[in-house]
Amino acid sequence: MADPESSPPALHSMRGDNVFGVPAGVGAEDAVRIALRRDRLLAALTLTAGVGLAVALPFALKEGAEFFLPLTAALVIAVAMVPILEWMERRRVPSALAALFCLLFFLILANIALAAIIVPATDFFRLLPTRLGRIQDNLAPLLDLYSSLETYVNKTLRQIASTPIRQPRTAAVAAPGSILELAATSAPAVIVQLLFGILIIFFFLSGWTRMRQRTITGRTSFDGAMATARVIQDVVDDVSAYLGTITIINLTLGIVTGTALWAIGMPYPAMWGGIVALLNYIPYFGPVIGAFLLGLGGLMTFSDIWMALLPAALMYGLHLVEANAITPLIVGHRLTISPLLILVSLSFWGWVWGTLGALLAVPLLIIIQTVLGAAGKPDIAGFLFEHGTLVHQEKERRAGRGEGDAEKS
Repeated sequence: MADPESSPPALHSMRGDNVFGVPAGVGAEDAVRIALRRDRLLAALTLTAGVGLAVALPFALKEGAEFFLPLTAALVIAVAMVPILEWMERRRVPSALAALFCLLFFLILANIALAAIIVPATDFFRLLPTRLGRIQDNLAPLLDLYSSLETYVNKTLRQIASTPIRQPRTAAVAAPGSILELAATSAPAVIVQLLFGILIIFFFLSGWTRMRQRTITGRTSFDGAMATARVIQDVVDDVSAYLGTITIINLTLGIVTGTALWAIGMPYPAMWGGIVALLNYIPYFGPVIGAFLLGLGGLMTFSDIWMALLPAALMYGLHLVEANAITPLIVGHRLTISPLLILVSLSFWGWVWGTLGALLAVPLLIIIQTVLGAAGKPDIAGFLFEHGTLVHQEKERRAGRGEGDAEKS
C-alpha cells in the first residue's frame, strides 16, 4: 500500500486533508503561498502587539511609580536574600521565622547606612552657605587661568568675584537618625511605600518555598517543570551573587576611601566612605557623582586648591583600581554584562524612576537577561528578512522526509 505521506498533492486535495489547512482543491504551490501569508500575518500581529507593549510599558511604569517602584525594589531585595532564607530553612527554621530574621537583618543594615550617611551629610552640607567664600577663593586661580578666553567671561567672573556674599539665614533642621525618624518626618505616601515594600519582602520570603514548589509542580510536562526550576534557580543565583559580591566590593572600597580621607584630614570620613560605597552601585555615573561631591566637600574644607581636589582624586584613583583590577578578578566572566546593555538599562530605569531606578538597573538587567536566555528571544530579523520560520521548518521537514522516502525506494 502506498504511503499516504508520499501521495501527490492532488490526492490530498481530493481527500480534503491538505497538510497546510487550506480548502480542498488548492494546488501545492498555492497552499505554500497561503500558509506563508498566514504565518507572516500572525507574526506581524504579534510583533505589532509587542512593539505597542514595549512603547506603553515605560510610561505606565513612570506614572505608576508609587506602586511599581517599591514593589520592584522589594522583590529584588527579597530575591537577593533567598540564599540566606534557604540556609536557615535547611537548619529547620520555620519559613515565617526565617523570613522575619532576613527582614530584620536588612532593616538593621539599612538603619546603619542611614545613620552613617544621612545624619552627618545633613550637618556637613548645611554649612555650604557659610563656605561659599572659601570655595570662591579656592576656585579663583582656575577662574583666572581661563579669564583670557573671552571678554564677556572676564567681566562676568570679575563681577561674581567682587559681589559680596550674603549669608542666608537657615533654620536648623534635625537630621533623621533612623528609619523610623525618617518615616515620621516624611510624607504619608513615603510611609505607605516603605511599609508596602517591607510587607512585600516578608510575605515573598515566607512563601518562597511553597510558591516555587507550586510553580514547578504546576507544569504539565517534566521538561517544562525542569526548565522552570532552572530559570528560577538561575535568577536567584545570578541576582544574589551579583548583589552579594558587589556589596562586599563596595563596602571595602568605602572603608579604604574613608581611611584615606581620614589620613588627609577630611571631616566625616565614615560619611564619605558610605557615600562612595552607595554610589558605586551605579556603574559609570555613580563614581563621577561621588568625585564631584568629594570635590565640593574638599573646596568647603581646605584652603589650598590642590589640597581641596585631593579627596576627589584619591576616591577616583581607588575606584579605577577597583573597577579595572579587583572587580573583574572577583566577579569573573559569569556575571560579565555588556557595557552597552548596562548604559541602556541605566538610562531607561533612571528616566523611569530616577536615582532608585539607576540603583536597580543592573539587577533588573540580570533578571531580564536570565529569563530571556531561557525563554528565547524574538527573531525579528528572521521575520523581516526571511520567509517565515514556520514555513521554513515545514519545508525542511518535508524535504528531509522526501529524501528519506527516496532512499527507501
